[in-house]
Amino acid sequence: MTLIIIAASLVVLIAAAYLIMTLYPSFGRRASRQEKAAKGRSLNYSKGKFAYPQTSVISSERAAGGGLSILKDFIKGNPRSRPAEPLQPQLLPPASIGQGSGTRVTWFGHSAVLLEMDGVTLFLDPMLGNAPSPFPFIGGRRYSKQLPLEISELPQIDAVVLSHDHYDHLDYGTIRKLRDKVGLFIVPLGVGAHLRRWGVSAERIREHDWGDELTYAGLTFTSAPARHFSGRSLLDRNTTLWCSWIIQGEKMKIFFSGDSGYGAHFAEIGRKYGPFDLTLMECGQYDPRWSDIHMLPEETVQAHLDVRGGLLIPIHWGAFTLSMHDWTDPVERVSAAAAARGVLLATPRIGETVTAGSADYPALPWWR
Repeated sequence: MTLIIIAASLVVLIAAAYLIMTLYPSFGRRASRQEKAAKGRSLNYSKGKFAYPQTSVISSERAAGGGLSILKDFIKGNPRSRPAEPLQPQLLPPASIGQGSGTRVTWFGHSAVLLEMDGVTLFLDPMLGNAPSPFPFIGGRRYSKQLPLEISELPQIDAVVLSHDHYDHLDYGTIRKLRDKVGLFIVPLGVGAHLRRWGVSAERIREHDWGDELTYAGLTFTSAPARHFSGRSLLDRNTTLWCSWIIQGEKMKIFFSGDSGYGAHFAEIGRKYGPFDLTLMECGQYDPRWSDIHMLPEETVQAHLDVRGGLLIPIHWGAFTLSMHDWTDPVERVSAAAAARGVLLATPRIGETVTAGSADYPALPWWR
């Protein structure tokens, strides 16, 4: 009788978990049969999964005990993994957005970047929620209590550009609030299914494989490789694509890395699409045990050089704790590596605007 009760309880728990992941909207939606057929035409898709061409080493590391050591470190914690006091972002006046014809970058923390280019307003990976979690009341909260500009104050956005579907890049609450302000959502293959579930009409979504190009509002968007993975639940790992983006305007060319471990794809992007006037490069939430999916800061600088970048702005730090390193480690290490390699580095405060092509860019160590 005891075994029957245990078995029945497990069945109920599994059924409940399945229902939650299926019905709770934040988890998104799996692709339809027609959408799966479209993904199946990708050279990066095999046996129902997307994959980076180079074999990942993280699985072998975990098999050797890396997974257990990661769990122990997370349980132990690091008191310096968050700021001692909430960060105070620089406020962005709504009237300043869309003014002028140059290229301006405003970092909102983590990988969220407001990019103004040739009179076009873009938002890259606009995760503007309080926590990178399907349940916002659970998980590490944002370092700041406010954003440089609240979503309700944002003007119309010509396009949202997404790199992949992880919670720290694609946030259900943010999309629900933003969706009626956005002209087009430019995303990797498979990610459109999430957006459609959240009320974004299909005609306002463009999904892309690596190498695909789209011209919109006078800008050219090219989806490029990244070494990462995807998924929003236990049931959908690597069923959507992840990518980096090349955004080219009349005079400026920007590289947005998304999330990526270091790999040969950076040099290939540099040869094919470089040089770039400015790069927005992942720098944070790393650990040697998962460096194949998140670069170390010294690799961030090398990747910038590989793509033949001009000015480097480090992103993927300064908002959430998703690793065990000190919260300032990413910017301290990337600053040292950039100085050693002669790389121009901008370190704007959250909410501070950087004008591409200007000789005057923020470089003060505001985090100290």
